[in-house]
Amino acid sequence: MDGHALDRVGTNNPALTAPSQLLSGTHAQDNQDEPLSQFGFEQKQLRPTWRNWRNVVRNFSPSWFSVTMGTGITSLIFIILPFKSDCLYWLSVAFFALNTILFFAALFISILRYVLYPEVWGAMIADSTNSLFLGTIPIGFSTLVESWIFLCAPYMGYWAVTFAWVCWIINCVVALAVTISLTILLISATHQQALHRITAAQLLPISATMVAAATGAEIAKFIQDPQVALGTLLASYVMWGMAMPLSMTVLVMYYTRLALHKLPPREVVVSSFLPLSPLGMGGYTILYLGTVSRDVFPRTQFFQGLPVAGEIFFILGAFIALTMWGFGLIWLCFALASIYKSRPFPFNMGWWGFTFPLGAFAISTIELGTQMPSLFFRILGTIFGMAVVLLWFVVTVGTVRGAVDGSLFMASCVMHASKKTKDEEEAGEEEEEVIEEGEVGKC
Repeated sequence: MDGHALDRVGTNNPALTAPSQLLSGTHAQDNQDEPLSQFGFEQKQLRPTWRNWRNVVRNFSPSWFSVTMGTGITSLIFIILPFKSDCLYWLSVAFFALNTILFFAALFISILRYVLYPEVWGAMIADSTNSLFLGTIPIGFSTLVESWIFLCAPYMGYWAVTFAWVCWIINCVVALAVTISLTILLISATHQQALHRITAAQLLPISATMVAAATGAEIAKFIQDPQVALGTLLASYVMWGMAMPLSMTVLVMYYTRLALHKLPPREVVVSSFLPLSPLGMGGYTILYLGTVSRDVFPRTQFFQGLPVAGEIFFILGAFIALTMWGFGLIWLCFALASIYKSRPFPFNMGWWGFTFPLGAFAISTIELGTQMPSLFFRILGTIFGMAVVLLWFVVTVGTVRGAVDGSLFMASCVMHASKKTKDEEEAGEEEEEVIEEGEVGKC
């Protein structure tokens, strides 16, 4: 290694979870996990810089799409805030435009990454940590579709609704593929997964389907054809049913991990906010689905003989959403306590874990205040929303600084791929030496 090797690589790794942190002599607190060096990663790695764009592309992990998640949820918060103003509207438009640029830039770089370095794809999928961040791609795209349907559909005509519906179908396919495939890979892995390595990042691929369900509910509200709206609504209910119980299962495992192995290392403690994502978005989704059902069910004669079916779905949705909000509140307390006990903790891409989960909880709070109606929930949701906006600015500053100096472009799966290639080359050289020695012996 030359003089450009990092002194603290692990503090700037894009991933949220312990296995992907590349720490140099960093140890967890006494009441936390074992040192991260147990995971077998090298302690030093060359820092990619923009002068070597190929190295930047090669280390551009899927976790960078968490930037689009945080930016997208900020745009949605400005849209859904109960206290409307022209300033909030144009802020939502600005964040929507920025999120569009960020998403397609990240998508272009990701495609370029796997075209130039196809071996990295296999290494990334095999990495039990980095592969989880594939869920951030459909989540980030969902925020774009949601902003589009709220900001553009009312002004651009019905073609904007059709366009959003087509994009939603594509997003659903990707989200379901990510949720199902990554779950199958997790349970069918050849190596045994230790409980202390289970983190809240397991919720990311599941949340992709949950957010797609929320997007479907919002699109169904604008669709004029009653049968198409009903199909969209029912598909969203099914996806909610696929994601929500599975999220609860992961939360049980994660709580067991915390109870037995205590807090994760401070470098990844921000991931303790991730449970707010399925709970907040799940509550918002089931409540919004019930709201749209009150309008769609009567138009389609759904549940014939039961005219109040839409009202029943709405009431059940409100009850479930309120229950999930209470469950999310206790996880918010857990997360805040974890942050307090682990301070100070270094900046890394995991800090984007502050924005989307808290933003999802904020919009769930605001929607409860709107549908109940309740001034308490509307004010509390606005406070949560403004906290997300402030966090977005703080995390963005740190991300820009890390991107400029190249310290955030450190993907562990690239190290694995490089190490595997090096080992294969060394094995090939040894085999050639053995063959040459055999030929000499024959002579």
